[in-house]
Amino acid sequence: QVQLVESGGGLVQAGGSLRLSCAASGRTFSSYEMGWFRQAPGKEREFVARISWSGGSTYYADSVKGRFTISRDNAKNTVYLEMNSLKPEDTAVYYCAARRRGTVQYDYWGQGTQVTVSS
Repeated sequence: QVQLVESGGGLVQAGGSLRLSCAASGRTFSSYEMGWFRQAPGKEREFVARISWSGGSTYYADSVKGRFTISRDNAKNTVYLEMNSLKPEDTAVYYCAARRRGTVQYDYWGQGTQVTVSS
């Protein structure tokens, strides 16, 4: 069982930056691949980025590539999402999620943190 708690959201002007954090409970954090997703009002939840258990492999949605960076610190049981050059269309609730190595479905989700980008 993994519990995830996001933090770091807030209100920022377009062009600004935010860093989201996701703290995970449990001793087996390094066994999980981690992802960030987001959901804007009236839209379906969409994939943003993911990182392998070791941190050696990352993958991004085209919409955030070059602006967002996902990273993790297994010693701190934490995954991060550094967001730069933010745009109003990045406004959403951001969720982190965990899935066991080698699986497709994300089994554990955080409660989300709101990111609002003003124009």
